[in-house]
Amino acid sequence: MNVTREVILDLMPVYLAGDASPATRSLVEEYLRQNPDLRVQIAEDLPGVPPASPPPDLELRTLRRTRRLLGKQRWLFAAALLFTLLPFASDFRIENGRLTDARFYGLEHPVLAILFLILGLACWTAYYLLRRRLRTAI
Repeated sequence: MNVTREVILDLMPVYLAGDASPATRSLVEEYLRQNPDLRVQIAEDLPGVPPASPPPDLELRTLRRTRRLLGKQRWLFAAALLFTLLPFASDFRIENGRLTDARFYGLEHPVLAILFLILGLACWTAYYLLRRRLRTAI
């Protein structure tokens, strides 16, 4: 198999980061043994460059961010449920075992009912967008 210089140069970032598979590592090392000029050029271009590594507190920050977003998701769910069900609130009065009065607040205050339904829809939208964001981020 004939491996070109361009292929080795494409594999160098993975090799230098230490993420290369054993087969890739041996391929790159064998090519560098056969072509010392490339090895010298790489050593000159990247003197003492350590492999890229994530910040040490990345996992902790990610965990805190996820917990914060999950808490926000719970509050949005509760608010969406509240604003959706609020227009359907009712009041029943029973006297002497008989229903004497039934009031549906959504019918008595239609402007408030529509406002609550719009707020509920906004909360449901935000909830599902956040849910999708959390699902794709994982």
